[in-house]
Amino acid sequence: MAESTETAQALWYVGPGRAEIRQEMLAPLAPGMVRVRALHGALSRGTEALVAAGRVPESEYQRMRAPFMGGAFPFPVKYGYATVGRVEAGPPGLVGRTVFTLYPHQTLFDVPAEAVAPLPGGVPAARAILAANMETALNATWDAGPGPFASVAVVGAGVVGSLVGLLCKRLAGADVTLVDVDPMRAEIASAFGLRFARPDAAPTECDLVVHTSATASGLVTALNLAGDEAIVLELSWYGSGDVAVPLGGAFHSRRLKLVSSQVGKVAPSHRTKWTHRRRLEAAIDLLADARLDALLAPPVAFNDLPGRLPKILAPGSGVLCQRIDYP
Repeated sequence: MAESTETAQALWYVGPGRAEIRQEMLAPLAPGMVRVRALHGALSRGTEALVAAGRVPESEYQRMRAPFMGGAFPFPVKYGYATVGRVEAGPPGLVGRTVFTLYPHQTLFDVPAEAVAPLPGGVPAARAILAANMETALNATWDAGPGPFASVAVVGAGVVGSLVGLLCKRLAGADVTLVDVDPMRAEIASAFGLRFARPDAAPTECDLVVHTSATASGLVTALNLAGDEAIVLELSWYGSGDVAVPLGGAFHSRRLKLVSSQVGKVAPSHRTKWTHRRRLEAAIDLLADARLDALLAPPVAFNDLPGRLPKILAPGSGVLCQRIDYP
């Protein structure tokens, strides 16, 4: 157990488009806690772009708080939820273990022992930063409930969309297409064994359409690709933005179902038997797949983040999952 205070560095969003690294003092480690030194982290581009821009709506200030978040919306906030590190102090069974935890971007921190998930063999520390995204994708797949031989389109081939496509492809006979305006995303589809199409060439009459692009045009595309009585699963989060949803036309006559999905609660289909912890551990196990490295952008040093963030979070940056390397 640590006997004295230590200094950590943490990334804080301090104003629209502005971030800075602040020093924080850690008190002596309390019973039941572990001290973790960060190795790698990930930026959640969609959510953190909204946080960095101050676009979290006031009605969502409490619901959008990440585990162990510092500060309060809109600013200043210490935000993030994907860190892999090594336990330096705490219960003997965890000391020295490499773990994943839902913690903001910080070099050294204390969390309850039950908040860390040790990595299994076969899951490298650098790839394990995808755990939160994989958990979201797993929950979304449960919410969607696709069956064998389903025709599936995923509109928006970002990290979560690509992972949903990969999970749906595991179903027997499933035909899965990633749909995106960026032709470079065809490389991800190919790596995952999925089809790829631009919106104007995407397959129609799909049994399931998953929308992750966070754009109104993407939602229009998703509705247009759905077949009779199909589910359109909305995974995008728009922050304080308003989105026009075209519910005229064939929406009613085709009896489409527009369904939301959010990782904060375990999907109803699995809620009686699955806890958040079990779901996270299952998501980490799914990361034992080298193809997932195609989602990781070249690493950025933690100390360089304040200057690099505007470019990383900008629309059209091409970044999927931005890996952070800690000193």
